[in-house]
Amino acid sequence: MLAMDNIHQVALQYRKFLVNKAFANEKVAAYMQNWVEKFLYFSRDYRHEPFEKVLARFEDMLETRMSFEAWQLKQANDAITLYHAHFRRHQTGNQASLETPHTRQEIEPKVREWMRIKHYSQRTEKIYVHWIRRFLLYVEQYGSGKPVSVEHFRNFISHLATAKKVSASTQNQAFNALLLLFRDILYIDTKDMPRSVRAKTSKRLPVVLSVEEVKTVFAAIEMPYRLMLQLLYGSGLRMGELLQLRIQDIDFDQNLIVVRGGKRDKDRVTVLPESLIEPLQIHMKQVKQLYEQDLSEGFGAVWLPYALARKYPGAATEWAWQYLFPAAKLSRDPEVGVMRRHHVYDKTLQAAMKRAVKRSGIAKHASLHTLRHSFATHLLMQGTDIREIQELLGHKSVETTMIYTHVVRGLRVNAVSPLDTLQSADGENSRKEARPNNAVAGLPRTQA
Repeated sequence: MLAMDNIHQVALQYRKFLVNKAFANEKVAAYMQNWVEKFLYFSRDYRHEPFEKVLARFEDMLETRMSFEAWQLKQANDAITLYHAHFRRHQTGNQASLETPHTRQEIEPKVREWMRIKHYSQRTEKIYVHWIRRFLLYVEQYGSGKPVSVEHFRNFISHLATAKKVSASTQNQAFNALLLLFRDILYIDTKDMPRSVRAKTSKRLPVVLSVEEVKTVFAAIEMPYRLMLQLLYGSGLRMGELLQLRIQDIDFDQNLIVVRGGKRDKDRVTVLPESLIEPLQIHMKQVKQLYEQDLSEGFGAVWLPYALARKYPGAATEWAWQYLFPAAKLSRDPEVGVMRRHHVYDKTLQAAMKRAVKRSGIAKHASLHTLRHSFATHLLMQGTDIREIQELLGHKSVETTMIYTHVVRGLRVNAVSPLDTLQSADGENSRKEARPNNAVAGLPRTQA
């Protein structure tokens, strides 16, 4: 533990570390410095206990005695975990290599911990861990027993491009995962790798269904999946946003849907189609019956984000927090081992969409995200302002939304192919030649 007169100085160094490493901006770094300083003062009385136990004591004190909000408790936890797991290692200099994880069993938990501190989505965490696992297996197989190095990094990316022939976007996805591994977990300098190895991605127009094709898909799918697809198309939701909707996120009075924790962990509001109000109300009555049955059997608690379950112990069993589209069966939460009813599994919804497209006979590679593309394109065709569409979709930049203007332009193209012009001219000439011609050798028509 640190001496009292050194605590403020160390907290200041921690603040500079956060800003220099781009972990937080100046404003947030100041708050995180404050949390660490409080924790270091608090921990002086528990200097012989392990870090995890002291942190639990500190968080309990913040919650019970000082009544901090859930988001403040999470900020404190992130700040202190960053300090313990990364700043202290950074301060030890040459000793860092002794603490750096080496095996797959050591590295994977560190990666998950780091990504949760940085608020990456669960889907991104799963993808990154997948690529890091593949990379470490590759090093074990082809690394000749040498420690992980930048050379292995370069060779693995080359292997994906040449041997596995992955797309540019997949290659860059793997590259980003390994960049996090090298910079933030293994503390290995990647030098000029970010500039020299990234694949050049091509700009593609999104697949869009026509209005009639959307109707055909809806007609080919059963409930409740039809209602889910209608919401994707009618509100411009992403698949993950749809599945994570709670009962309280539907506002029937204002015809709005509140999307919480969307891409980049941002909240937004989008439109609730009037035509779905009655079907949604009927669906919610059915969901409530299932919820009441779970409660009577001793279940009914859903997963809550961040520290809400600890801050509000009864919230998990409240009707407002239940998923709008719950799974058909209870399942065990892998983190805490409790039986809960989660939302509909994403693979199940994707399979339903695939079946509907096949039944409708549409010859397009249409996925769930195609409905979101169709939502934006059809709004543009109706004359909706591009800025409004940007807000409904939750795009960070209007440039991202502008891609749909190219799709609309393609659908509205008025140019006539020169081949059609040529064939029209040939047809006109043929008709002229077929007409009776009474003018012979310059004689008057009456004498021919």
